[in-house]
Amino acid sequence: MSVFAAFAFVLLLMALGRLLSWRRLVPDSAPDALNIVVLYVYMPAAILLQVPKLQLTGATLGVALVPWMLLAASTLLVLGAARLLNLQRPDTAVLLLEVPLGNTSFLGYALIPVLASPEAMPFAVLFDQFGSFLILSTFGLTVIAIYSGGARPTPAVVLRRVVSFPPFLALVFALTLMPAEPPREIADVLQQLASAMLPMVGIALGMQLRLRLPRAQLLPLGLGLAGKLVLMPALAWALCLLLDFEPAARSAVVLEAAMPPMITAAALAAMARLAPELGSALVGYGVVLSMLSLPFWRWWLGY
Repeated sequence: MSVFAAFAFVLLLMALGRLLSWRRLVPDSAPDALNIVVLYVYMPAAILLQVPKLQLTGATLGVALVPWMLLAASTLLVLGAARLLNLQRPDTAVLLLEVPLGNTSFLGYALIPVLASPEAMPFAVLFDQFGSFLILSTFGLTVIAIYSGGARPTPAVVLRRVVSFPPFLALVFALTLMPAEPPREIADVLQQLASAMLPMVGIALGMQLRLRLPRAQLLPLGLGLAGKLVLMPALAWALCLLLDFEPAARSAVVLEAAMPPMITAAALAAMARLAPELGSALVGYGVVLSMLSLPFWRWWLGY
């Protein structure tokens, strides 16, 4: 599938998902159900298929470190902007979550093979699992606790969250026990499951799409989108050059950094009553605008 065809397909799937939701043809819980299927079935299948092919080197460690470097940079920038522009505390909390954290699993796993190459996929998994997921489970939960007035997560809570996450368990199995070349029958089943992830993700995104936002939050919306879709991938590209990543690793890191804001982070912030409209708008507008920004970053990488 060409890049143009892939994005046209994603937009079509999102439109279908939005239509199903708008016409009330599916229950309100339908997106959650689809996301659970992706989380428990399709994503682990993609991890088991791709990660065993990865050769563990210094470069792979660097890939896992880049999202943490981006987190440090984004935190300083968001806190500085919040102080300079006198942003509301809930808006600041959402930006702290959404600027460094992208949709690196649901959308990233589906699009990286199309935007870059299958060889980039194992690096994308490392970026997501050792970066985005662990950041959400530690830094993300801490931000929500601080800005909502709740209790900060204990190490035991964080550890329990990590070890019970299906894709992380699949990653551990893939790095330790899964052969790089499994029997053809198993590989074919995993490939079929992994290939089904894009349609499921596209429809679920469409069902969750929200584009309304109060006028008072236009400034944090613009800051969040510029930071996530422009600044983070630009910093990731600079770090890739500094760390001298190979082409497949560089492509995965830059494109994962360029993914639109994370749905899960916005949902957690909304549950804590931290600017739910801003979180929804960042996700909705981010997905739509990423249909333009992701091809740009693919072009920048030389594909």
